[in-house]
Amino acid sequence: MIEHTIQPMIISGAILLISYVFIATEKIQKSTVALIGAALTLLLGLLPFHGHYDSSSGIYIKSVFEYIAFDVIFLLVGMMILVNIASKSGIFKWMALQLLKMTKGHPKMVLFTLAAFTAIASAFLDNVTTVVLMLPITFVIAKELDVDPIPFLITEILASNIGGTATLIGDPPNIIIGARAGLSFTDFLYELTDIVTVIFLVSTAVLIFMFRKSLKTTPEKMAHVANLDNSKTITDKALMIRSIITLILVILGFVTHDITGIPAYVFALAGAAFLLIFESPKEIYEDVEWLTIFFFVGLFIIIGGFEANGGISFLADKLIELTNGSLTAATMFILWGSGILSGIVDNIPYTATMAPLIAEVQHTLPFVSSIHEHHPLWWALSLGACLGGNLTIIGAAANVLVSETAASKGHPISFLRFMKYGALITFISLSLSSFYLYFKYLR
Repeated sequence: MIEHTIQPMIISGAILLISYVFIATEKIQKSTVALIGAALTLLLGLLPFHGHYDSSSGIYIKSVFEYIAFDVIFLLVGMMILVNIASKSGIFKWMALQLLKMTKGHPKMVLFTLAAFTAIASAFLDNVTTVVLMLPITFVIAKELDVDPIPFLITEILASNIGGTATLIGDPPNIIIGARAGLSFTDFLYELTDIVTVIFLVSTAVLIFMFRKSLKTTPEKMAHVANLDNSKTITDKALMIRSIITLILVILGFVTHDITGIPAYVFALAGAAFLLIFESPKEIYEDVEWLTIFFFVGLFIIIGGFEANGGISFLADKLIELTNGSLTAATMFILWGSGILSGIVDNIPYTATMAPLIAEVQHTLPFVSSIHEHHPLWWALSLGACLGGNLTIIGAAANVLVSETAASKGHPISFLRFMKYGALITFISLSLSSFYLYFKYLR
């Protein structure tokens, strides 16, 4: 092991910073960057291979495996398998088309319906899966209505990041926060659903106003969309029934976590395992986003090296010093800082770095009221990191996916065109979040 002085902290911090730069520039695939950084962390002895008690200090020194949040890994894998299997039945496409038929083909109502479906789906599925399901439907609808699909695509991106903020499993940053802070599925629902709903409604109203000139079509085309045939969308009824029952039971397991004490990842893995009985596991495993999983593993090791060598404690002290120990200042600093940075760098590594920092800070800053079980800094991080993904077209994985797909279909979304809408929605979202956090926790 490198001697425990300031040197290991500087080296581990440099590995973290350089990894961030490569992740942001995307010159090398981000999972490769994370694994290279993890390998360097271990080769330089910045993390011990085995946990042990230090006899001189009487402190337990954690091993590398204790810094990898396996509950996050297992929850992600379980939900990826569940959603991949369920989507094969056509259930998500059927639900979206049914909602669209209810709008009678009115473009503004179609936009709102697509946004609402995307936001709700993103609260229970991951954002990338949700937009993948929505893309083909959106292009079909835009073609039938003979309107520009870009307003619908931009709205869906923004809605997916807003909706994903509401639950533990909706966005990867929340999974990281939940694991680190000990927050349950119901904690997220209770604390964030109201403000996320307000943000969604205000943001969608603003977008409908901004896109109003593009949301026009003929009565004949509206009637055609209203009468789309949805009878053959479900391709496997038995799979649909199994998937719906399993998803309901898994979500019920998430909600009852406080009663059962069973972690969320156990329910996700159990549901995935059950559905795999009826599938070809090899084919399903090929659809799991293993690059994302290995990215998480490498990242946890890099950040673990920085934390183990005092880097997180150092930053926590600086944050307290910068905010003069004020909980209000720290909360707003984390909310807006997270919102801006998450639009520039990937919000997953950002959150993974900030989570241990907040765990350190919350024990020093004052608590507000005994009626609030959890510290507002966690909610500031969640709202900032998730909602900040709307700032730019590279702010979240779902943004990039939609942008690349739209370009391949002949409808490119430029960086500046997206930011025209994304920056405004991010500002509105963070402003509403500021009022919410202040009046609920800080005044």
